[in-house]
Amino acid sequence: MIRFFGGKGGVGKTTLAAAFAVRQARRGVRTLVVSTDPAHSLGDVLGASLSDEPRPVGDSLLAAEISGEQQAGKRVADVLEDARHAVPREVLPAVERHLRRAVDSPGTVESALLDRLTDLVERTGREWDLLVVDSAPTGHMLRLLSLPELLTPWIEGLAHNRKQARDVDRFADGLLGETGAQRDPLLERLQARRQRLEALQTRLRDDARVHLVLVPERLPLAETERAADQLADAGVPLGAVLVNRVSSGDESGVLARRRKQESAVLARVRERFGGAGDAGATGVVTVPLLPGDLTGPAELHEAAEFLGPLEPPHPPHPPHPPHPPHPQ
Repeated sequence: MIRFFGGKGGVGKTTLAAAFAVRQARRGVRTLVVSTDPAHSLGDVLGASLSDEPRPVGDSLLAAEISGEQQAGKRVADVLEDARHAVPREVLPAVERHLRRAVDSPGTVESALLDRLTDLVERTGREWDLLVVDSAPTGHMLRLLSLPELLTPWIEGLAHNRKQARDVDRFADGLLGETGAQRDPLLERLQARRQRLEALQTRLRDDARVHLVLVPERLPLAETERAADQLADAGVPLGAVLVNRVSSGDESGVLARRRKQESAVLARVRERFGGAGDAGATGVVTVPLLPGDLTGPAELHEAAEFLGPLEPPHPPHPPHPPHPPHPQ
């Protein structure tokens, strides 16, 4: 299972992603929760120091915070190593300068982040049963989830052009009597990346759900409706929509007037995402406005009590033994 929690900044998606992960771990589901949001706060919510590598933060629960910039640096270093074997020596310095500048490019960062996410998806089902992704705000999340479909034909074109160039080189080598076959690391990497992206597309369609989180206000609602349309276009299934920080209904004065506005937004959310006759209906889950900062196990458990509708009726298999202690 793969679950993304996304939405407008400040609606509480990190808290709900962490609460859902904590709830599933308590059921014995081996769970990894990761943050792809550049403004990482997952570690703060869990009360743990996190890094790019998953580490245990509780029984059956792992957590990590992924840095897109750090992943981009690693990826550029790998590409540069391939380039040293694939391009003429005299142009290598220019290639190096171009690649090092590319580390700061938003496209490079998002593509490298996708590579890391692909790695975690591939390990889901073996090293953990459930991957929970605390996504960046809506626009970043949508670009990330759309990248597999966008990058696949582009990489196919690059691989095709590279193969044609290699065929010309081999033909020239044959004319000169040099018939020894040589590996092409760049072509191999392109082909492997295309295969991984195709597998990721299939996995996201078959095994992923996106839970859009909003608070009961008009602007987050408008962004949520646009995001749902874009996810449908990308072929990524939408899960239950989460309306966070819903008032109790016993307020007076200004808060009472706010409650009326909330009711109108909730009615629209249920009409769009919860109607039984709507082919695109996914269900709506409301989470009340809770006291406290909602950080740490006790307060996360309180929020998690409202997320039961998101989970399958039974764990995928009997509970696993706890993860071994993280080496210090």
